[in-house]
Amino acid sequence: MRKAGGAAAGLALAEALGATVARAEGRSDRVDDFIDSVRRAKLYDLSHVWDENSPIASVNPPYAMELNATHATPAEDPNGTRGAFGDGGKLSFTSEIQKWSGQHGAPSIDAIGHIGRNGKLFHGVDARAATSDHRGIGRSGVGAHLDIAHYPNDMLVNRGVLLDVARYVNRNLQPLPAEFPIDGDLLDATARYQGVRIRRGDTVLIRTGWGQHFEGNPVLYKGDFSPGVNVPGGKFLVKERAKVVGADTLTFEARPPIIAPGTADFEVFPVHMLLIPDNGINIIENYLLEDLARDKEYEFLLVVPPLKIRGGTGSALRSFALVPKS
Repeated sequence: MRKAGGAAAGLALAEALGATVARAEGRSDRVDDFIDSVRRAKLYDLSHVWDENSPIASVNPPYAMELNATHATPAEDPNGTRGAFGDGGKLSFTSEIQKWSGQHGAPSIDAIGHIGRNGKLFHGVDARAATSDHRGIGRSGVGAHLDIAHYPNDMLVNRGVLLDVARYVNRNLQPLPAEFPIDGDLLDATARYQGVRIRRGDTVLIRTGWGQHFEGNPVLYKGDFSPGVNVPGGKFLVKERAKVVGADTLTFEARPPIIAPGTADFEVFPVHMLLIPDNGINIIENYLLEDLARDKEYEFLLVVPPLKIRGGTGSALRSFALVPKS
């Protein structure tokens, strides 16, 4: 009886171990299959290269970067600082100091606390109180949830839709002219032309073709005039329940970003106010959308990874889109 009992116990243990191994292998297979599916997707890099020559909106401080430690020896660079640890020169390192704003980058995303209307942020948060501590949005204890560190985790990966307005208007990849407002009717017509439907919660990207000017003609890119969404276009995006919107221009909305100058209804950045403080919709600017447009990829998985900076008004992005390979 003991032998039989011991054999039964051993068999049960072996079966349990076998089942555990099988479950582990099943999990590994599932993860491997997922990794393979992602690797089989076509990746579109939506980011320009960023440096001190990149076009920046005049309302933002200039960008600067310099190395504070280099690989050079003192003999090679007497005025420099060599990154080393006193090991006789075996190891060297380099590091940098950057000066920049959260609204710098190509692309870059605005935090919800970046824009206010009439002294209020999204959901009526007191704008002045939210920035009374200069360390950042919400560091005063008011409105902390509106900084870029609170960008929702479930939006780091989202369904993206490209509305290629430039192709719809021009029937080719040429950019739109500088003074070209994009209203809701045009956005709707573009979606119909492409055969796509905006779903609630989508990230909607709008192509004007001006991404070609980011490096090709940066003076034009950051000039006083550029195509972009106007207030009726912004209202269309709100009605369609977009969660995040973006474009391949410096300010997303049509520039100059003003309405009704010289009247009591005069507003600066009216689309920003409509989208961010009125409706809690993040705005992404400076996207590179040319490759998606060339391949007519209008629906995709979009990855938007802001830096998790407490109190930050926005963040540069290394954003990309994934589509199944045909």
